[in-house]
Amino acid sequence: MEALTAALEASPLAETLRGGRWSYAAVNAAHILGLALLVGAIVPLDLRLLGVWRSVPVETLARVLTPVAAAGLALAATTGLMLLSVRAGAYLSHPLVQAKLALVLFGAGSALALHRRWGLALSGVASAQLRRRALLSLACWVGALVCGRMIGFVDL
Repeated sequence: MEALTAALEASPLAETLRGGRWSYAAVNAAHILGLALLVGAIVPLDLRLLGVWRSVPVETLARVLTPVAAAGLALAATTGLMLLSVRAGAYLSHPLVQAKLALVLFGAGSALALHRRWGLALSGVASAQLRRRALLSLACWVGALVCGRMIGFVDL
């Protein structure tokens, strides 16, 4: 693992992010945009699965919000790896980063499993099962956000 983190930290990308005046800020801003797209799509969909906005068909929301969430996840994951490369060893050994990565992987895996099993046709799925999945999803994504924000407030 040390060889991988050292290689990441020595990469031209990491060097650019560490040395460029605006490069790190631009990647960080793109990371925040990815998070906004991801969480901004996941939260309303999860709230609908929990019973909010019952007049709106869940398939309608899922058809619109699922691709937005997927694009946000792709952007956040790509830029997150770029930001990680700057201090990969310190970040990957930190408990908050480890918790954030675990929550992101679990949240994304849960969403993928839901999508693979039922696709966007969620109206036929038992509502209790969807509510449990929605609560789990909210816990994962909010937890990942909190862990991510806390990283900036603790010593690495």
